[in-house]
Amino acid sequence: MTDLGGKVAVVTGASRGLGQRAAVRLAAHGASLVLVARSETALAATASGIRKKGGRAEVVAANLSDPRSLDDVVAAANRVGPPAILVNAAGTFGPIQLIKDSDPHEWIETLMINMVSHYLTSRAFVGGMIDQGWGRIVNVTSANALHPPGPLHSAYGTSKAALNHFTRHLAAEVEGSGVTANVIHPGDVKTEMWADIRLKAQEIGSPGTPFLQWADWVEETGGDDPEKAADLILNLMGDSAASINGQFLWIKDGLQAPIPSWSAASESLPWRK
Repeated sequence: MTDLGGKVAVVTGASRGLGQRAAVRLAAHGASLVLVARSETALAATASGIRKKGGRAEVVAANLSDPRSLDDVVAAANRVGPPAILVNAAGTFGPIQLIKDSDPHEWIETLMINMVSHYLTSRAFVGGMIDQGWGRIVNVTSANALHPPGPLHSAYGTSKAALNHFTRHLAAEVEGSGVTANVIHPGDVKTEMWADIRLKAQEIGSPGTPFLQWADWVEETGGDDPEKAADLILNLMGDSAASINGQFLWIKDGLQAPIPSWSAASESLPWRK
């Protein structure tokens, strides 16, 4: 059993879905939680469940599309202790629109939530992890970023591709420090985002057919078990995962077979001696 007693974990998107499940799982193994999301009411429910089982949970209602909100997250973490675990599960699918017709505010907000907020939280806490000599950063990405680009979801695809590459940079910087940074694809799960994608696809008619096909497939199969993503996150906390760094990771036996992401080491570059 992984013992996280004495460790502080910050989890964004902790009011629902994977973020909520990850927070509950980490708390069950002894971590003290800082729960971050927009809805204070939903966060309070998550925190209440953790506290009833003897855990500690601080609640931070924050809109992570606004960089100023990070001050509240850092302040809450300071009340609990220096974070050693960061799970960035906050995310949005954003607009389903052609670039030429897109709303710039929605497009940019998608990148702010899905990628820039992950940079800000990582920047805020990774130094403390390095000082502790131990840390785990897990950013929730999507297999979408590895699929061939298509029309209508440029904001989401771009944000996740950027998140992947950012995490690789972060992993290169913390290599050998006891801190790791990875991205995970949580599987194809029936979440509120799934329902939102299906609704938006229905509203735009025939151009939304590819999204409806995906949503119907998830519906017909029942989707992946969301606990598998929580399993993966917990596994990354263990000593056996200390060497896993800068990787794109998949849940066990997911509906979608793993897609090759990256593997070439920097030493393979022709100008490296």
